[in-house]
Amino acid sequence: MKKIILLSLAFIVLLSLIYAPHSEAKGDVLRLHVIANSDSNEDQAVKLLVRDAILEYERDHMTACETAAEAKHALMKDGAGLLAAVENTLCENGFNYSAQLKLGNYEFPNRDYVGEIYPAGMYDALRVILGAGEGENWWCVMFPPLCILELPNGDVDYDRLKTNSFIVNWLKGVDGGKLWQKMEAKLRLRQN
Repeated sequence: MKKIILLSLAFIVLLSLIYAPHSEAKGDVLRLHVIANSDSNEDQAVKLLVRDAILEYERDHMTACETAAEAKHALMKDGAGLLAAVENTLCENGFNYSAQLKLGNYEFPNRDYVGEIYPAGMYDALRVILGAGEGENWWCVMFPPLCILELPNGDVDYDRLKTNSFIVNWLKGVDGGKLWQKMEAKLRLRQN
């Protein structure tokens, strides 16, 4: 009987997670915006290599930050190191143009990350401009560290994702985490 009640409760929670409207993200956010030199295939490819270098470089710094202000401070503290990582990536791949890092407030379109809607509007962001900065761009949420936790195939590393959700933490504890794993698979399908 207990198992039926527990499974029923879990099913209700699962349905509410799947069919509940996305919540709007608020407040403490720092975005990342990488702008390619041009729309050539080569410039677009190196833009993604630069993105990967930035995310790898900042992985340890950003996941330790608890606020967007701390994330900005970490970026400003080691901006020269980050710029060197970006420019090394360009150089190693045969590109002779430079890069600029700008920390400011910029316009972004609607975007959904891990079930959170980040509505169109102005956001604090690290903008990385490659060369002339006239190409297609790539963006994500740097704090909370969603793009830093993003895996190469576009999934999110849920094990590293910090959550304060009582329900999610509770579900992770039910049945040795098997129920959460099933729900997580459904949430990933929903994102795609």
